[in-house]
Amino acid sequence: MRILPLFPRLFTLAPLLLLAIVALPGSAFAQGAVRSVHQEWQIRCDTPPGAQAEQCALMQTVVDETRANVSLTVLVLKTADHKSTMLRVVAPLSVLLPSGLGLKIDNKDVGRAGFVRCLPNGCIAEVIMDDNLIKQMRTGTTATFIIFQTPEEGIGFPLSLKGFGEGFDKLP
Repeated sequence: MRILPLFPRLFTLAPLLLLAIVALPGSAFAQGAVRSVHQEWQIRCDTPPGAQAEQCALMQTVVDETRANVSLTVLVLKTADHKSTMLRVVAPLSVLLPSGLGLKIDNKDVGRAGFVRCLPNGCIAEVIMDDNLIKQMRTGTTATFIIFQTPEEGIGFPLSLKGFGEGFDKLP
């Protein structure tokens, strides 16, 4: 499994950049209509400003109970052409950008991704999901997303994968 920054595909996926703004916690998309619930995952849909059609994402938000106001939102959505699936992670603004985002599934290292931009509500890392990553998330129990607030201090956000496969299959 390779997790690569999205920079090479940035221009081909330009329509999704607008979605990044509306997919942040506290935004209209995060508040969008819950279409379905799949154990720990929800499919939420909304029509972003200027968009022709409704856009949906399979998502889950986890909060670090040991730190006030530190949360991480994970979204899985189809690209505009419906040929690929994107994994987008919205991390707190306090994240150390050069360290990137790490991912482990069931304590097995999967890879790292760089942050591509920060917006007022958080910093975004996004990758195109390959078949291997999708399979790992379908069959795994826990995905741990790791961010750094200092070079020495990594924070792991364990995310349940219960319901991921079912939700992924229902994602429009």
